[in-house]
Amino acid sequence: MTEWTDARPQRTAGMSAKDEILTRLRTALDAPRRDEVTEAQDVPRSYQRADDKQELRTAPEKVRAMLVQRLEDYTAVVHRTTPAEVPAAVAAALGTARSVVVPSGLPVAWSSAVHAELIVDDGSADPHQLDAVDAVLTGCHTAIALTGMIVLRGDERGGRRAISLVPDHHVIVVDAAQVVLGVPKAIQRMGEDARAAWTMISGPSATSDIELERVEGVHGPRRLDVVLIEPAPDSAPESTTESTTESAPETPLGTQPESQPTGQPVTDQEKTR
Repeated sequence: MTEWTDARPQRTAGMSAKDEILTRLRTALDAPRRDEVTEAQDVPRSYQRADDKQELRTAPEKVRAMLVQRLEDYTAVVHRTTPAEVPAAVAAALGTARSVVVPSGLPVAWSSAVHAELIVDDGSADPHQLDAVDAVLTGCHTAIALTGMIVLRGDERGGRRAISLVPDHHVIVVDAAQVVLGVPKAIQRMGEDARAAWTMISGPSATSDIELERVEGVHGPRRLDVVLIEPAPDSAPESTTESTTESAPETPLGTQPESQPTGQPVTDQEKTR
């Protein structure tokens, strides 16, 4: 391997800018590398990866707590619930919405307690029609705790991108198994379907104008509610029934137990003893 040089080709008279750029590119490609990385396995892997110790060993409840903190920092409303209480939590998150658009494959149980009109999206509604809908209810693919980002896949649970961007209120149901700690693990999960359409959401839509005044709802939903399904707590063990039988008091060692009264009158002879 020869020594690295930064020598540039000399520009000859009459050489166009295009020819000069191409000549420099050829020279750079022909020059040896500064380092000795020549194969894929030689690339340093010191950055965080999906199998990082922090990703694998952090307790799931701590990861979910971090996700909740990040989402609330982004002004999203988080509803922590158990699998049995999902319908009630979804209904509470939708609030007073009168019409709700849902993807075609959304679990029916999630919306069983919703009294609003449910519109199953078939892909025919245009943005003007979606703008007249009060809210959208979707599932998700992955939730990243460190960044507070929720990833939606364009499938039967995440829906097409338009329904998650046009309505003013978005309710997302996140299962505990979909929560990961960092971005590398999320990218690994997304790599299982690399051709899918992905939508990444970090809180409600917000932007600032030239005077740095915050404006919400310009590029997406103004309100974001997240229903986080967590494992149900373990049931408390049944308390044992205490015995109602009182044990006799123990007699100290070296003493005689007191005699119980017999109801017999005490004689004068016994009094003198």
